[in-house]
Amino acid sequence: MPTASTFSVKHNAIHIAVHAFGKGPRIVMMPSLGRGAADFFDIAERLADAGYRVLCPEPRGLGGSSGPLHGITLHDFAKDIAAVIQHDGGEPSVVAGHAFGNFVARTMGADHPKLTRAVILLAATHTWPLAPELRESINKCHQMDLPEAVRLKHLQHVFFAPGNDASVWLDGWNDEVMHAERDATEATPKPEWWTAGKAPVLDVLSLQDPLSPPESIYTYRDQWGADRVTIAKIDNAAHALLPEQPAAVAAAIIKYMKQLGT
Repeated sequence: MPTASTFSVKHNAIHIAVHAFGKGPRIVMMPSLGRGAADFFDIAERLADAGYRVLCPEPRGLGGSSGPLHGITLHDFAKDIAAVIQHDGGEPSVVAGHAFGNFVARTMGADHPKLTRAVILLAATHTWPLAPELRESINKCHQMDLPEAVRLKHLQHVFFAPGNDASVWLDGWNDEVMHAERDATEATPKPEWWTAGKAPVLDVLSLQDPLSPPESIYTYRDQWGADRVTIAKIDNAAHALLPEQPAAVAAAIIKYMKQLGT
């Protein structure tokens, strides 16, 4: 099993802590709303075993990363990732984002095309805006004053497919970071980032994800073109995806990396 190392990247007054796994072509992974880099560690180890270098930066406000959390946009989060890539050698990298993290990955494709080899969307939302009951469950998942049984119900509703253990995500949430990331998204005009620039895209779909129902599976391919968008389907997973099917996610990424010639 690869051993993770850590390093810190400073740009302006911002510090980004980074967990690094393996050697080889670089993949940078960005976590979901209000969550930290640890969500990727299982997958990062699998990718490192397959011959890739995987960087898992902690978002501002988590795991040793620090920087302004107010008055910012998705462009600021993308600058953090660009600084990490430049610090690590600067070669074009594949950027992968889970849920909210795919917003940052898409912004990388739009703002920093020379640093972005391709964009991987993990459990990206295909229907927008979210249905009110889905937004309510997302909000209540991390509302720590609620009874654990209530939080589990909401986690199961949105994030975990039937039969999968939602309790693994009872911890790991940060309310301040979640609100900062949500505010940054709302402050960024959608046309500036939504299409990930012109980068190639791998759309990794969870087949039980209520945020991407079956009729929406081909949304990005149809909008952005089959020449740009490759689709990978992961069964027995909902919006959490990463803790539900780490082996299948890693296999889909490895297949795509080989398709890219890396």
